[in-house]
Amino acid sequence: MKKRYVLLIVPFLLYVALLGVLPQMEPDEVRYSLIAGEMNETGNYVTPRIKNTIYLEKPPLVSWATAASFKIFGENDFSARLFSGLCAWGCILLVFWIGRRFRDERTGLYAAAVLTISAFPFVLGRINILDMPLTLFLCLAVWLGYLSVAGEKNRWFSYGFYFACALAFLTKGIVGVVFPFAILGIWLVWERRWRSLPRLISPVGILIFLAAVCPWLYLAQKENPDFLWFFFVREHFLRFTTQMHGKTEPFYYFLPVLIGGTLPWSVFLIRAWQPAKWKEAFFRKEGNRFLAVWFLFIFLFYTVSSSKLVTYIAPVFLPLALFAGNIFCSYEEAPTEPAGKRGALYRLLLWVQFLVIVAAMLLPPVLKQYHDPSLGLVIMISDACWWIYVLPVFAAAGLMAFIPDWTARQKGTGWFLSVYLLCCLLLAGLLFPLNDFLSPYRSALVAKEAIARHVPQGKLLYQYRVNFYGIDFYNKIRTPIVEDFGEMGDGIAKLPEAERKTYFLSRQDFFEKVRQKKEIYCITQHEARLRELRAQFARMDILWENGAFYLLRIRHEGKGWKPYEDS
Repeated sequence: MKKRYVLLIVPFLLYVALLGVLPQMEPDEVRYSLIAGEMNETGNYVTPRIKNTIYLEKPPLVSWATAASFKIFGENDFSARLFSGLCAWGCILLVFWIGRRFRDERTGLYAAAVLTISAFPFVLGRINILDMPLTLFLCLAVWLGYLSVAGEKNRWFSYGFYFACALAFLTKGIVGVVFPFAILGIWLVWERRWRSLPRLISPVGILIFLAAVCPWLYLAQKENPDFLWFFFVREHFLRFTTQMHGKTEPFYYFLPVLIGGTLPWSVFLIRAWQPAKWKEAFFRKEGNRFLAVWFLFIFLFYTVSSSKLVTYIAPVFLPLALFAGNIFCSYEEAPTEPAGKRGALYRLLLWVQFLVIVAAMLLPPVLKQYHDPSLGLVIMISDACWWIYVLPVFAAAGLMAFIPDWTARQKGTGWFLSVYLLCCLLLAGLLFPLNDFLSPYRSALVAKEAIARHVPQGKLLYQYRVNFYGIDFYNKIRTPIVEDFGEMGDGIAKLPEAERKTYFLSRQDFFEKVRQKKEIYCITQHEARLRELRAQFARMDILWENGAFYLLRIRHEGKGWKPYEDS
């Protein structure tokens, strides 16, 4: 494989050029876009705000980068995701660097290719959230820390280690500092390199770290007297030691995430794995232990943590790609056909993967107009476009089942290259049906034109028991929220009373507001909430709906209203 394709051209196409295919999804993506937009609007880059409420749960580095992207490219889906996409690209380059250092350039290319076609980083690298930037900076810190204690005589590796820790801290907090030091410390103990432990501590490095993070900490505390307790105690210590955030999951939660995140290439690993040459599939002992500690520490930490989210284990996919890339590289040096049970399992899983992909593409048309409010799921797809969108997916999935093996038999080379290219085609092709599937109910972009057309200029648009940040982002308005405040609760409490009563209402307050104003525009989601409103108001016009969103005009004429009673 040629370096420029694996490291430059394909990552650019997958992780940058296609960023705007899907609109931003609720709620996380648009939350960070709205924060960045408000930073540019207010000129305050110290205290993040969302809907004018203080939001100090996370540090501001990603918001700063997104705000800069908005300044350059305007506020749109592409510019909102650009920093995350570039960080995913950075992870690919980092994996190449590590693979080349541990073995050779060819191994680095294979490892970079594996990470490029892994479903987990492919998805995460096109979402405007914190986890892909954190993954880049945290993993860069781990690697630079390794180089600084692994016999390299260049002190700049140590300085870079501390600076990368600072960037990771400014992305998502103290995890960006604790994890690199913990991984490197455990690895050095395992290697019995006790004398190298003090080399992790660098006075100059500490000064670099403090110079990078302290200005924001100082200014944030100056503007918000409760910041340090809120940020360090509640959002770090209590988040991972208690269930206060309600993100509890079973201990095996990350296992299916790990398996699914390595698709579609992981099926081909069965062919590439050669038990007779298992020693060649790994790096030298030092490298194996380092990558193993990197992977296991992060995976086990979040497994036992009280707080679990899918995105938390993103940094484990880099060492995983290095191991897998080395296996693929070793296999291609002397490829053989898998025989016996291994060959049967390989062929079975190839076709199982193909059938699962086909079934996933056929299911939405079968379940069209399916609603499940408990899951927040509404299936609405376009009949004509859907089949156009899924044809490249069917083609890529079908070709993956026989083209790589046919290439190996006919030419003796090019097996992994065909795997790589077909996986790229599959992942890129999936974006278009995903857009058709997710956008109608997970993105507020679908309501943008209807809101502009039906809601008079200057009229407030209320969000009834929903909170779609995208309505504010795409329509450039501020919408009052009725009873779905989410993570804004702490910031709302700090607002002036008049602003709270205007923009953050209980249901009772909202119903009173309708009675006082006589006419109100609002948007909501799911028929159950629509029925709630019908039960309160006799005159309610549906101005626009798509089966998931409902844009309403509610009128009150002194009758047909009763005080709300919470059941």
